[in-house]
Amino acid sequence: MARTRPNVLLICADQWRGDCLSIEGHPALHTPWLDQLALGGVRFTRAYSAVPTCIAARVALFTGLAQGSHGRVAYADGVPWRYPVTLGGEFTRHGYDTIAIGKMHAYPERNRVGFKRVILHDGYLHFGRNAHRKRLAAVDDYLPWLARQLGRKADYFDHGINCNSHVARPWDKPEYTHPTNWAVSQAVDYLVNRDGRKPFFMFLSFHRPHPPYDPPAWAFEQYLHADMPGVPAGDWATAARLGELTGRDFSGSDPWINARRPDTPWGIVRPEILRRARAGYWGLMTQIDHQVNRLLETLDEMRVLGDTWVCFVSDHGELMGDHHFFRKSMPYEGSARVPLILSGPGGSGLLRNAALAQPVELRDVMPTLLECAGLPVPASVEGRSLLPLARGGTPAWREYVHGEHGAFGQSVQWIATGREKYVWFSGTGAEQFFDLAADPTESRDLAPSGDPRLLRWRAALIRELEGREEGFVRDGALVPGRPVRATLRRTVARS
Repeated sequence: MARTRPNVLLICADQWRGDCLSIEGHPALHTPWLDQLALGGVRFTRAYSAVPTCIAARVALFTGLAQGSHGRVAYADGVPWRYPVTLGGEFTRHGYDTIAIGKMHAYPERNRVGFKRVILHDGYLHFGRNAHRKRLAAVDDYLPWLARQLGRKADYFDHGINCNSHVARPWDKPEYTHPTNWAVSQAVDYLVNRDGRKPFFMFLSFHRPHPPYDPPAWAFEQYLHADMPGVPAGDWATAARLGELTGRDFSGSDPWINARRPDTPWGIVRPEILRRARAGYWGLMTQIDHQVNRLLETLDEMRVLGDTWVCFVSDHGELMGDHHFFRKSMPYEGSARVPLILSGPGGSGLLRNAALAQPVELRDVMPTLLECAGLPVPASVEGRSLLPLARGGTPAWREYVHGEHGAFGQSVQWIATGREKYVWFSGTGAEQFFDLAADPTESRDLAPSGDPRLLRWRAALIRELEGREEGFVRDGALVPGRPVRATLRRTVARS
């Protein structure tokens, strides 16, 4: 029987900031092939990861659920995934050949989350390595492949650069053995050898540009001596003010919040260290950009690109020195905002070279791709398809994204519209407010001045948190000091 449905390719990069595309006007980074993808489709310039760390973001991506339903509100390893309706499962159920390549970050590690086949490389996950130290190959398809290539036992950690540090150095092995190139090689092999009578749904998931910052030498050197823009340091980004916001000591005496730690979440690091970190981060992005082009050219050579939807997204961003923060989980744009590009076949009705500013989030990806394929969207899905917007429609849309994440011993809650942002720290009850339209780098906190717009978004957050098990709301007001967990008992237990 002739195939009638389109192919669907979902590309996910890990820890890629929403402003890190040259088509977005980035002053240093060059991403020509992702720019080209965006020129042929739509990019959503205010896309957010509602719980900006790896696991929770992927649950939203794979289930179409908001965090109040999927139950992941901070980072927690080892919590089983029992979600009955998933993106991969729906494509499989409707006759697609489904494959996931690269990082899944599910649990158990070999959980296929509805895909027929998984070729796995989650990167350096401390939980997985600790649990499977003597048989890492059982939960990682990359390591045995790497050993075969080099003719010896080898590890992605041979160079000694940790997965959450801001230390950077070039990749220590031949470039083709880098996890980024490996993932695309696996994708190319699948495309060449697949049964072409069925449409495919591929989830290609890069571990990078998440640390370690270890691009090939050419990509690292491309940025190491380039002119770099300054990093924003807000009027609130002082040890004293951050202590008021979080209730923690940012002066340097806390062993965790200390610039001498290579994995510190906050610290004023030496300029040369920050320069190397940024060169490593951007170098990994340029490497991914080139490898994405390698994959798209393969699709074109096989005459299937013209019948394939392509979506590029990230699970969360990277603060990379903004306001002296590193890593993710915080509500600020560098952490919470992600790239989101959708490109479709000819005749798909998509706008071309369009930039849309509606607030969208990762739970919207599942219904979008199902609609692109002409498949029904399950009733459980809480996200909304972006396809009507991408075709130039004007559907009624949400006003904001509600986000949150555990940090510094509390929950940091936020409301983002794309033009304004409200932040509430559950431990201290402290608030922030940013006018993103006038101050896109979030350098001026307007909450201390009593900006009246803050009241509207505080009320919105109260509505979002009403009835949550933590007890964040009582008698119509936010209640600070409540105990928090990384997962919601009710939702994770029944997932």
